[in-house]
Amino acid sequence: MAAPLLTLRDLHVTFGGTPLLSGAELLVQPGDRLGLVGRNGSGKSTLLKIAAGTIEPDHGERVIRHGTTVRYLPQEPRFDEFGTTLDAVIDGLDPSGDPHRARYLLQRLGLSGEENPTTLSGGELRRCALAQVLAPEPDILLLDEPTNHLDLPAIEWLETELSEIRSALVVVSHDRRFLGNLTRATLWLDRGMVRRHERGFETFETWRDELLEAEELDRHKLDRKIVAEEHWVRYGVTARRKRNQKRLRDLAALRQTRRDQRGPAGNVVMSHNAAESSARLVAETKEVSKGFDGRVIVSGLSLRVQRGDRLAIVGPNGAGKTTILNLLTGSLAADSGSVRLGANIHLVSLDQRRAALDPSSSLRDSLTGGGSDMVDTGNGSRHVIGYMKEYLFTPEQAGTPVGALSGGERGRLMLARGLATPSNVMVLDEPTNDLDLETLDLLQELLGDYAGTVLLVSHDRDFIDRVATSILAFEGKGKWIEYAGGYSDMIAQRGYGVAPLEVSGPEPSRPAKPARKGKVVPGPTRKRLGFKEKHALEVLPKRIAELQRELESLDQKLSDPGFYSRDPDAFSSSAERRDAAQQELGAAEEEWLALEILREEAER
Repeated sequence: MAAPLLTLRDLHVTFGGTPLLSGAELLVQPGDRLGLVGRNGSGKSTLLKIAAGTIEPDHGERVIRHGTTVRYLPQEPRFDEFGTTLDAVIDGLDPSGDPHRARYLLQRLGLSGEENPTTLSGGELRRCALAQVLAPEPDILLLDEPTNHLDLPAIEWLETELSEIRSALVVVSHDRRFLGNLTRATLWLDRGMVRRHERGFETFETWRDELLEAEELDRHKLDRKIVAEEHWVRYGVTARRKRNQKRLRDLAALRQTRRDQRGPAGNVVMSHNAAESSARLVAETKEVSKGFDGRVIVSGLSLRVQRGDRLAIVGPNGAGKTTILNLLTGSLAADSGSVRLGANIHLVSLDQRRAALDPSSSLRDSLTGGGSDMVDTGNGSRHVIGYMKEYLFTPEQAGTPVGALSGGERGRLMLARGLATPSNVMVLDEPTNDLDLETLDLLQELLGDYAGTVLLVSHDRDFIDRVATSILAFEGKGKWIEYAGGYSDMIAQRGYGVAPLEVSGPEPSRPAKPARKGKVVPGPTRKRLGFKEKHALEVLPKRIAELQRELESLDQKLSDPGFYSRDPDAFSSSAERRDAAQQELGAAEEEWLALEILREEAER
């Protein structure tokens, strides 16, 4: 391989006079596992669209290696031209593609293949789009928020599917656990530029914070130097004209440098308005059952929610999580059993569909209720522009229709509305959708300081771990059991995460794949490992680690912009060695995995 699969160079994009990308670059090599992160509105989706070839930058270059196949998952896919979801997925296959794989992927994502795309919800369209881009196993997969609208079983299945696929991945996601499990390098899109961290997401935030601290120190030094030079202008100018003119030009250059610097985007300023405390008991159910159309959703649920609890409700889509929220808040009557609510409950609800937002209403009216420029926060009134700025909206956006806002902006608007309302019980139904990592951190901190009670439905495992004090988990057939701790604690207690919802019909069988070169395929009658295989199991992990270190070193060398011009031969040999090392690593990992399977079978 001498050349990468995809190269983006010096990309510039401007929207409405504001630079979005300013010299951004991207390099995708075979086998890459890249997480692309950045603040909402930083240009991540735009960068993926340029990489996919669906839009052109104002300036810059896109180079793709001949014969490379690319598939792109957009945030809002459309399939209006297809009669069924199966037609849409098969349309994305290569001429030699396997239609059985298309059916398998659709079924694993909760679709039959017979649905009419024009009648699907946004989440169902996204599942269909996922099946379409996964089916052909392209050379490069560009995924924009692939976990949005997926339930926990689907997210965990998708992780497994992506970890086994041979495609290079570039993933935009705000799901920390998903990024941590899949990525080997992280791309940070910040102020129009892409910075690459040659490790997975788990170490990214520490690396990012160190860079920002170094930048802040450099800005402080520059400010001090400007102050010193300005002092000289006022009090230290001498009669030596030429030297004075040069120093004045240098001061002007310093000031221009400081003006041109773009600091990091600000953070949302979150604060909640607490109502007076609720009673100690917030809600209690005794042997509650609820069903719809003959199907049991909740059966015999007995639960106590007390002031200060943070209860997360987890289960597959369709299990009844929102039904339980409605039972606990008194907005839905039980078929049998009793529900008792505590006294002095002041409830605020943030729902995943943003249903309380009127798309035709302006941002200002959504916050003020219309006819005013003040936001009633319960503890006094605030001017709407100042309140908007705390949630990273600009004054120019005050008249923007809600329907024109991005998903992240609508999420921040829901938070701004909900947190302005005095409450002692907060109901959060998928609050993390479309929010960037920094806003999620602040929401987590706010919930940690919240004196009231939190009822949470989320598919973000990391967020649940950080927030929840107990988990109400779906066990099947209307049964729900409470576990102490977060999502990881629940897995430790019961041995598995969230199982898929039981459906009629057989489990979809995975299409068989031909064995790849270097892979050991266990035979059906094999019962015992030989000496060579035992030895390979001992030495392969060390070999895999050596190859990973070598790849990191080669990637660092090849990322040097001046390497090729200094020594073209060394650049070519390094690129060829990287290709060979990548293939050796893949073969070693597959051989180790196959031998581990043999070992487990032999120990049964």
